Amino acid sequence: MSRRSVFLIAAIVLTAACHEEGGIKVADLTFEGVKAVQPSQLKNALATAESDWLPWGTKRYFNRAQFDADLKRITAFYADRGYPDARVVSTDVDLNKEQNEVKLRIRIDEGQPIVVEEVRLTGFEKIPEDHLKQLRKQIPLKPGRSRDLALVQVSRERALDELRDHGHPYAHVQVTEGSGTQPRQVVITYAAEPGPAAVYGPIEIVGNTSVGDNVIRRMLTYKPGELFRLGQLQESQRRLYGLQLFEFVNVDSVESGQQLAEVPTRATITEGKHRKLTFGFGYGTEEKVRGTIDWRHVNFYGGARTAGVEAKWSSLDRGVRLNFVQPYFFSPNLSFSASGQGWFSNEPSYTLDTLGGRATVSYQFAGAGPRSSRPALTTMSGSFIHERESYTIPPETLLDLTFRDDLIALGLDPRTLRGKGVLAGVAFDFQRNTTGNILDARRGYLAALHVEKVGHWLSGDFNYYQVNVEARHYLTIGDRFVIANRARLGSLDGPNPIDDLKCQQDNLFRECIPFFKRYFLGGSTSLRGWGRFEVGPLSGSGLPLGGFSMMELTSELRVPLWRSLGGVVFVEAGNAFERSWQINFDDLRADAGVGLRYLTPIGPIRFDFGYQLTRIDGLLIEGVPEKYPFRFHFSIGQAF
Repeated sequence: MSRRSVFLIAAIVLTAACHEEGGIKVADLTFEGVKAVQPSQLKNALATAESDWLPWGTKRYFNRAQFDADLKRITAFYADRGYPDARVVSTDVDLNKEQNEVKLRIRIDEGQPIVVEEVRLTGFEKIPEDHLKQLRKQIPLKPGRSRDLALVQVSRERALDELRDHGHPYAHVQVTEGSGTQPRQVVITYAAEPGPAAVYGPIEIVGNTSVGDNVIRRMLTYKPGELFRLGQLQESQRRLYGLQLFEFVNVDSVESGQQLAEVPTRATITEGKHRKLTFGFGYGTEEKVRGTIDWRHVNFYGGARTAGVEAKWSSLDRGVRLNFVQPYFFSPNLSFSASGQGWFSNEPSYTLDTLGGRATVSYQFAGAGPRSSRPALTTMSGSFIHERESYTIPPETLLDLTFRDDLIALGLDPRTLRGKGVLAGVAFDFQRNTTGNILDARRGYLAALHVEKVGHWLSGDFNYYQVNVEARHYLTIGDRFVIANRARLGSLDGPNPIDDLKCQQDNLFRECIPFFKRYFLGGSTSLRGWGRFEVGPLSGSGLPLGGFSMMELTSELRVPLWRSLGGVVFVEAGNAFERSWQINFDDLRADAGVGLRYLTPIGPIRFDFGYQLTRIDGLLIEGVPEKYPFRFHFSIGQAF
């Protein structure tokens, strides 16, 4: 440490004693010479931290003892990551004129690393060859990288879990480090001792008071006498948490000090409140002020059933929904849910009143075992829908007198601009999600398919089928940058009243494909260069009419800027098209933009600016020709 730094630190200590609010605030903490690790990782390992730049953010103050200890922590941090010769070269401590803020700069010489030349696995013959090959790919310790002790330990746990997931609960894995063929190179060997195979023994349940043992047992994915698999214990624990009945759940084997052929297990439960009332408030450029009230009973008449009432109000939609969920429906993997709603939607291109409900049966596939590097959730469901719909389009349409015949073809009464009918149909959904947290995903993918059939033998007043496909992929680069991509495709098919007036012969002013089911793009989560529902086919006067098919492509780079603040750069392309199964690449609308994200406990606060790269000729916004080729969006949560 330089003499100047020692003098300034002494001055800080003396000045801090005079401050009523706790001392000298740390305004900035920077490093020089840091290349092998991320500066953010190094900062997280230190007690000295920067103050938040926001007025309401956390303030951090300088502490001499903590700072001295942090200098030692830096060398220990590097040693654990394979840099035993790393050292702190110097420190600069700059105090401002007011003597109430300090900027810290630490110069580091990382030295040369100890590199992993080879990773060996021995004694793993009990694992199937394909699983062993997958294990070699998934363990985080890789040849050519520095010998990081944390990765060495994580890799050991991964290998141990793989043995336990194949019927060997008493396995051991020993880690040894040997010299490589070159100086500063090492060979890491994981030597396994599988031990005897075992099956599940008695199951003990403790901690539950009002929830019956039978409810808990039926959610377990294993039974006594079956081959012991660690992944089944973890899957059982996840399922029990999914009931939302418990504050704490732990499903694990019971240590007995002996290698029993039948392994006893214990499910330890701490019950939470069964009746929950939550309130939510928010604001966004599309919804404006938003308020929600949710009441839920998570053990409705026992059996872990859930019943609830949700009420919401915003400028976009409002109403009341009733929900019921039966988690165990003949099988632990099956669940039944039903919902009824009275809901009003006020979209830019139409208003919609919905009264009715749906019933759904869902099947959830078993989750991945412990060897999986990321969680995987796969669900498949089928639904029956029965709703009474009443919808209108904006009155500005009446200003275009030449549009009267088109209104009739759209299923709308040209005198009232209103359509109505009963929507009766079935739907099928499939989704696979490996992201872990879809609200702020950093890695993994999501694939979803939705198929909906309405009409024919199901009766009702509408007749169509719909297919939607969505794929998302998230890739983290260097633990900092996230590349997020999304592709969406969809089409509605059925008798189109613009071409086939047979839809209206039995009931005038009613179409087979209702207007509100059409595709509209544009908004805070779709083509951000435009406002909500502004992208798609237009009427002769320039009002968006929606399309019968659509395609949308989005790519986004998410970059951390400072602490909880991040930035994004995005480019998007897409459109809605007039015909079913029609994708015209020459008619795609494109935009690009930038945005800011501020991470909060409820999700990232999002601000986006989107600029149109291709304009839409003749587009009307609230009856007036579009003036600006850009839009601003403010909301909570990632765009996708």
